[in-house]
Amino acid sequence: MIEMIDVFAHSTCALQEPRSLRPDRLRLAEKIGAIPIDDSHENPVAAVMKHTNSEGADHGCECGGWQCHDPAGHVVPNDTMNKLVKSVRATGSIGVIGVFAPRDSKPTGSLMKHGQIAFDFGLFFEKGLRMDSGQCPVKAYKWLLCALVAEDKAKSSFLVSHVLPLEKAPDAYKHFDARDDGWTKVILRPAA
Repeated sequence: MIEMIDVFAHSTCALQEPRSLRPDRLRLAEKIGAIPIDDSHENPVAAVMKHTNSEGADHGCECGGWQCHDPAGHVVPNDTMNKLVKSVRATGSIGVIGVFAPRDSKPTGSLMKHGQIAFDFGLFFEKGLRMDSGQCPVKAYKWLLCALVAEDKAKSSFLVSHVLPLEKAPDAYKHFDARDDGWTKVILRPAA
């Protein structure tokens, strides 16, 4: 599952991206009170159910899109969605912010054909789940976020792993794209 956060009433579970097994991101999730779940070591659905007294999470978020990988590193585009449907409680909701393009941009080798990704719609319907998708209307929230930052109530700085000069951008992108340990978010500063 791709770095997904399931938030529920009394606890939080961060489900880790198996293809790169990012322990640095699991540690960051833990720092903000999340319960890290590494699906290369445990079944994430069972773990969420364990942490919610078998009720499931109130909300789930799919953040990886069609490039989702199983613990062995194979692309399984429907894996995260199916695990969310199983681990979100009845009448809960799922947010989809991962990219599910109408067509795969890669010429060969993908399991996604013409935007078709099978997920358990029957269970989704039976549980009465809700789903929202698409881009967040960030302009509607920017002033609220600015106020929270100004009031020192919102701090995203814990995600920043590197602050580098702009000329280091190509190297930073290589590390970030390769998912090297310790490269979570990079701020690039142009020369003054």
